[in-house]
Amino acid sequence: MTRTYDLAIVGAGILGLAHALAAARLGKRVIVLDRDSQANGASIRNFGLVTATGQQRGLTWRRARRSRDVWAEVAAGAGIIVEHRGVAVTARLPEAVPVLEAFMATEMAETCRIVTPAEAANRVPALRTEALKAVLLSEGALRVESRTAIPKLARHLEEAHGVTIRRGVTVTAVEPPEIRTSAGLVAAETAIVCPNDDFLTLFPERIAARGPTKCKLHMLRVRPENPVAFGAAVMSDFGLARYDGFAALPEAARLKARLAAERPDMLANGIHLIVVQSADGSLVVGDSHHYGATPDPFAPTAVDDLIMGEFDAVLALPGRRIAERWTGIYPSGPDVMFMDTPRPDVRLVMVTGGTGASTSFAIAEETIADLYGLAPPEHAVAV
Repeated sequence: MTRTYDLAIVGAGILGLAHALAAARLGKRVIVLDRDSQANGASIRNFGLVTATGQQRGLTWRRARRSRDVWAEVAAGAGIIVEHRGVAVTARLPEAVPVLEAFMATEMAETCRIVTPAEAANRVPALRTEALKAVLLSEGALRVESRTAIPKLARHLEEAHGVTIRRGVTVTAVEPPEIRTSAGLVAAETAIVCPNDDFLTLFPERIAARGPTKCKLHMLRVRPENPVAFGAAVMSDFGLARYDGFAALPEAARLKARLAAERPDMLANGIHLIVVQSADGSLVVGDSHHYGATPDPFAPTAVDDLIMGEFDAVLALPGRRIAERWTGIYPSGPDVMFMDTPRPDVRLVMVTGGTGASTSFAIAEETIADLYGLAPPEHAVAV
């Protein structure tokens, strides 16, 4: 006898798995279908940095706060290690200091304080303190190892919540109660499609109407000759000009102007610095942003050199070497995400602002509430 599910989810990245968790917590019978035989997309190619600090003011920031809390809840049960917490946002340019000060006057600074370079070095001993004007230290972040956290989350959903996950299956049509796949029909009363960068297989006209493109990013794993424990992630001035929570502040205009005048090469490649640490002492470092309908597969060394130039300007780690390089692709659009309703029993959900790790759990709660006619979650209510 064919099993009928309450909900079929297309896509087993962080967004799809987050929806599976939200539905399973309501007691729904859930199946997740994914075309890859293992976790392989954007969800495992990022920093694993779950941060509210720097996210777009308003709903996105609230989503990140809620998602961070869910990550902390799930990590404990799923055996996912939180490698470190917090973010040190470093300011080398004098124009960056007013941005930090303006940020501190907003509600987004609830877990933040501005500290001296010496204080910041107590948390991240490798900082080049002589070059710093100020540091924003935020406790509103946690870091997991994406490439292991996502498979552990999937296993946890199967073992603790009874979610069925089928891999190596392409979904070709979503028409509840029938979900057509390369492995035959799946019966489900409702469906949620989380296609990441596949714009053509399911509901292509609905996706096209939202105007997304694709973003390719460069990532590196760096091994210091003598590893130093990082007590927080590290960002630099370029993040203040890119992350909306900072960049949208009026005080960021002067910083953007100086960066545009002095480092057009960095801005042309969409580079800003994030550094996080893994359990073995190595560092995940990035990243860059290049956009197109079909990003090319190439990763020029010149782009990595720009990233590492900023790395070396912020951190003193003699003898460091690049041990690994990879690229990732995620959808990018005019909004940070969208939820569409192709049919009353189907939702199409995409994160189009590169914030999947930080916001997916909260977005999933909103989608599930909408799909089943429930009150919106607390974080989604306008304040």
